[in-house]
This record gives sequence, structure tokens and C-alpha cells, in this order.
Amino acid sequence: MQIDWDVEILMDDGLVVRADVFRPEEEGRYPVLMSYGPYAKGLPFQAGFPAQWQSLTAKHPEVLRGSSGKYANWETADPERWVPLGYICIRVDSRGAGRSPGVIDSFSPREAQDFHDCIEWAARQPWSNGKIGLAGVSYYAASQWIVAGKRPPHLAAICPFEGFSDFYRDVVRHGGILNTFMTEWYPMQVTNVQHGLGSRGHVNPNNGVPISGPAELSDEQLMANRVDIDAMQVGSELISADYFDGRRADLAAVEVPVLSCGNWGGQGLHMRGNIEGYLQAGSKQKWLEMHGLEHWTEFYTDYGVALQRRFFDHFLKGEDNGWDREPPIKLQVRHTDKFVERAEFEWPLARTAWTRMYLNADTLALQPEPGNATSIQSFDGLNGNASFSTAPFERDTEVTGPLAATLYISSTAADADLFLTVRAFAPDGKEHLVLGSVEPHAPITQGWLRASHRKLDRQASTPYQPVHAHDELQPLVPGEVYEIHVEIWPTCFVFPKGYRLVLTVGGSDFQHDLPGPHPRLYGKELRGCSVMLHDHPTDRSEERFGGVTSLHCGGEYAAHILLPVIPAT
Repeated sequence: MQIDWDVEILMDDGLVVRADVFRPEEEGRYPVLMSYGPYAKGLPFQAGFPAQWQSLTAKHPEVLRGSSGKYANWETADPERWVPLGYICIRVDSRGAGRSPGVIDSFSPREAQDFHDCIEWAARQPWSNGKIGLAGVSYYAASQWIVAGKRPPHLAAICPFEGFSDFYRDVVRHGGILNTFMTEWYPMQVTNVQHGLGSRGHVNPNNGVPISGPAELSDEQLMANRVDIDAMQVGSELISADYFDGRRADLAAVEVPVLSCGNWGGQGLHMRGNIEGYLQAGSKQKWLEMHGLEHWTEFYTDYGVALQRRFFDHFLKGEDNGWDREPPIKLQVRHTDKFVERAEFEWPLARTAWTRMYLNADTLALQPEPGNATSIQSFDGLNGNASFSTAPFERDTEVTGPLAATLYISSTAADADLFLTVRAFAPDGKEHLVLGSVEPHAPITQGWLRASHRKLDRQASTPYQPVHAHDELQPLVPGEVYEIHVEIWPTCFVFPKGYRLVLTVGGSDFQHDLPGPHPRLYGKELRGCSVMLHDHPTDRSEERFGGVTSLHCGGEYAAHILLPVIPAT
């Protein structure tokens, strides 16, 4: 293949961003797969993320079949696998990152406009057939939803792989509670490849140039060239804050064909947005695929590449390969020891048997009927929890779809953060934890809500998915009981006969009790929630949340969890 390094692309304000273009040696016009983001186009996967690369290639050696891996980058298409298939791969360093100068402002309207302009630039090149597709994982997926809503004329198809589409609800504030992931991620994956590091940064082993440009900027200059996301996110509790303007995708405006690929284990980042993007996109042609394993894995495996290739071959090359006749939904159904592929035609599944299990605070049970008498279970509002269990399942029981809980709470404090965790326990009492997208031992699924954010968006909400407005704070009056509706992120898990489903309601992030030492990411131990944590001392102060939270169950308080049970065929 032919590689054009550091191709300059002029933005509408006169700034130049730089791209690497990987294209077939043979002259012609080819479709383009583009990614645009801040992880430095010159940083090879194995150099930037050696542990993940070693794990990926050891477990799935197919990713190196026909590829040296030299040009494989974190969360973007490997050109050595795609160029021989008749595609051009373009990786663009976003403004302020890698080889592109400017100010880093992740997921901002400025970034979206730059991405739009890069798409249109690629369509005008003599080697392009004018059809641009977008491919990539996480950041490179989330940015697809945003730019697609701007409708670049030559954007032909998008495949957001495990990203998010609602910057507020999916990643920054879960149920209104600040997720500190981005403040930990920013220095580890963005500012460490910021433009201007010069000789202090990595060197691209494939061409010998500094991945963060030749410029040597001072620490003060570097700081001035990036947005302080910690300050912005801590200070922006409501969705109406200026910070969120333009960072949430306009999904209704998306009109190109969509293949949205999500991860069942992506609680806190890599799942909700894929499902909501699929449901809310204005596209007439759209598909949803849901899988498991680590969040970078299936993008590179033969399964993932073949899936993406059929989609892009159809919409970027015009091949009549039957893709347009594919069922709209492909699920990899999670069992305790395997995934089983299944086609579906709607979400939630039409045959769902919506099943209420009621909380009993006296017996700590989840039971099919509400208790006649009122019972109360209390816990420390910042650190405590209470768990409620079903009886052992009498048969294999599949739970697939969105979940929701209706709780009745009171607090001695002016606010309460609620953390809901759905768990599976084997007959021997041992918890069954699953491989999550970025967590090796994850619970089945999770949900969150800050009680002062309990106001619903009535138009968007459904019985199985409450959607909160997040446009005003409604503090609690200590001792008063409030009805709270909590969205629990979708899941797919088949509970074997004899297993129990447990709902834990608490005041802090879930932690499993497996013995250490525990793996670490960004310097934090992985204890069940990876780094999707809600532990910012300013956002969760003792003054505001340091009370006793009480769950009121039974009698007039029909507290329950709504489960999407799929009848056995």
C-alpha cells in the first residue's frame, strides 16, 4: 500500500490538521474509511497500549493474519487489513492533538465542524470515489454520531463501534452523578499525546517523526491549548449547562445508513449510546449488533471485520451482497460460558414478558407480589447498601432488554445518590461476574440516579426506560418519602436453573469481593466498575449526601424492579 504521511487539511478558520492516508498502490478511485480523534495517529497500538495489544493478539491471533501490526492503532481500522479489500484508510489527528496544532476541546462543536470538513476534503481527492464511511471504537465511535448529525454531503455510512451518543447521560453524568472517567482518561490518553510535546513525546517507529509534532511548547502553553474538562464537568451538573451545548449528538438529524455495534459489558460508557443511537437515528436504513468481550476486541477479529466489511461494501462500493436484507438486530446472547448469535427484529423484543419483582425489606427478597405490610431498609447514604434476592430460578431464564426500578426513598440528608447493581449468584452462593468491556469482573448491569434529578422527561420516558430531564435540582426534605424511577442499563444474560438474580441498592459504586491483587487502570484498582467511578469529593460531598438513606417497601410503597424476561422457545 501507499502511505502519505501528514497530509494537510485546511479547516474553515484557517487552521491545518494533519492526516495519514493509507491507500492501494494501484491507481483508481476507492471508498474511504475515516477516523478523527485525539489519540495520535502515529502511535502504534502495541506502543501505546502494550498490555491490551498482547492480550488481543494472544487470544485472537487472526488479527495479525495478513497484517504486520505495524500500522494498527488503538481503536481505528488496521490499514493492512482494509487496504487490500479496496479501501483507503485515513486517520486524522484532531485539533490540538498529535501532529495537528490548536486547542483540544473534546467532542465540541469545533471538533464536529473539523470532522465535517475532513470528510468533504476526502471526497474531493482524485483517489476517492466520493463515498466516505466512518469506522472506529469509543472516541472514534462517539464522534461519528455527532458529525453525522451535521450531515456532511459525502458521508455515506457510519459504523460507531462501542461509543456513546448522549454525552451527558452516557458518560459524563450517570443519572446526574458525575462519572470521573473522563477526568482520569484525559491525562492518560489525550494530553500525553498533545501537540507540542516534541521530543518529550513518542516517536512514530514507521517514519521516525515525533507523534506530537516537532514544536516544543512549555507546560503553560500546553495547558492553555486544552480545555480543563475537570473544571467544566464538575461545574456543569445540569444538562442545560453551556458545556453540553453541541456535545450531544442530534440523532434525529442522522440520515446515513448506520451499523451500531455495542457491548453488553459496557456499563458506564460503551453500550447505552449504541442502543439509543440505533433507536433514535433518523436513518431509514439502520442495524444494531450487540456483543461481549473486551471493548476493543471484536472490532479487530474476523467476526467484527467481516461484519463491518459487508456493511461498507454494500453502502460504499454498491455491492449487492444481501446486507440490505439482514435482520435489523443481531444479538450475541450471553450465557455463563458462551455467546449464542440470534437475529431479532425490534428493540425491546416484542415477545418480552415484562416481569415485576417487588422488594421486601424485611426478608431482603425480590418476590413476584408486593408485601402487604410496609417494611424499611436503611443504609449509609455515602457508603452503605442493601441487597434483595429472587428465589432460585426454576428453569433457565433469559433477561434481555432495558430494565427499570421504582423505589420509594427517604433520607436524613438533602440529597441521595442511588447506585443499582443487578447481579447473578450461582447455587453455591458464589457471584457470577462477567467479562466487561473494560472490566474483567463486572456485574450483570447497573443503573444510577441522583435523587434531586428525579424529575422525568415524560415525553421520552416509557415504563421500561425512565428518562430524566436533568434540567433542575429538586432537593429532598429530610424524612419525606419520594417515588424514584431509575433507569438500569440494558443487559442480556441467561440465568441458569438454580441461579438467583440479586438487586443491590447502595450509596456508592459496586465492588466485588474477589481477593487481590486487582488489575489497575489509570492507577485505580478494577473492582467491578473499572474506572467508570463516581468518586469526586466535590460532586459527592458529605454535607450534601452524608445522611441515612431508607428504602420503603410493601404496603403503599410497591417498590420493584422491572425485568425483561424472554420466554423460552
